[in-house]
Amino acid sequence: MVVAQLSPIQDSQRIPFTGDIQARVQAPLGFRVSGKISERLADVGDRVREGQVLARLDPQDLRNNLAAAQAQVEAQEARTRLARVDFERQAALLPKGYTSRSQYDQAQATLDGARSALQTAMAQRDDARKQLGYTELRASAAGVLTARHAEAGQVVQAGAAIFDLAVSGDLDAVFELYESLARELKIGQTLPITLQAQPAIATQGTLREIAPTVASSGTVRIKVQLDRPPAAMTLGAVVNAQLEGVAEQGFALPWTALNGTTDQPAAWRLNDDGRVSLQPLRIERYTRDSIIVSDGLKAGDRIVVAGGQALSPGQKVELAERSAFNEVRP
Repeated sequence: MVVAQLSPIQDSQRIPFTGDIQARVQAPLGFRVSGKISERLADVGDRVREGQVLARLDPQDLRNNLAAAQAQVEAQEARTRLARVDFERQAALLPKGYTSRSQYDQAQATLDGARSALQTAMAQRDDARKQLGYTELRASAAGVLTARHAEAGQVVQAGAAIFDLAVSGDLDAVFELYESLARELKIGQTLPITLQAQPAIATQGTLREIAPTVASSGTVRIKVQLDRPPAAMTLGAVVNAQLEGVAEQGFALPWTALNGTTDQPAAWRLNDDGRVSLQPLRIERYTRDSIIVSDGLKAGDRIVVAGGQALSPGQKVELAERSAFNEVRP
């Protein structure tokens, strides 16, 4: 078992982080009506043009609806013609005294009702025609399809996403940072961006967005605007950035100091009475070889950095010798 006596760190470092290139505008694409997908005409990775047909629904039910609506229009047109003939006859007879005013008024009301019903039927027919047109899913803009959520033969609801479209145009480099690092950033700040596969390909980006909430993973999403991205920085490309001149404070512990038996990060602390206690930690960030702790420890604390798997709270251990890393025995 190994114990280390802690000393705080406080220095200025370049902190790298990794993300990817995403479209500034990303739009889910779905049908405006429910139905069964009869054809899927595009797939993930396809570059599409605005208005291109991506998928179709089985149109038979909507065709039947349109036919029924058209039949209703024709029936109302016939009723309107008859009502007009009757009204014109009443209008001709009234001045001669061959019909009553009430019969004339009734003919007028019947004609007005027929005209109104015809307008309603025509509106329903036009709506049915539009609904039939909605059986084709078209790209709302030029771009690249980045996800597919349904297949041919699947019944989908109106509005359900079938594809995700990355709209051509402005690009962002998107990163997930620990909250402690995100706090160091300012909107409008310039960050160097390099292509991970080819670090010689680089550009500058401007921080345009910091997410207002922290994800369940403890990270904050930031978006860096790329005004003049190199041609190699395409959608999905992995990129690196670095935050320079961050004054880092806290304590560095090896990964082996973390205790894996609790729901939150913790480490074993050796108290002055020779007994150990489990100390909760707040992790600032993780590095390849260590963890940076921002809260839960103080200078001079003695932390078990290796071999603490068999310890239990309150267990007494005996310090064998004193050094920067001290071996102890239970």
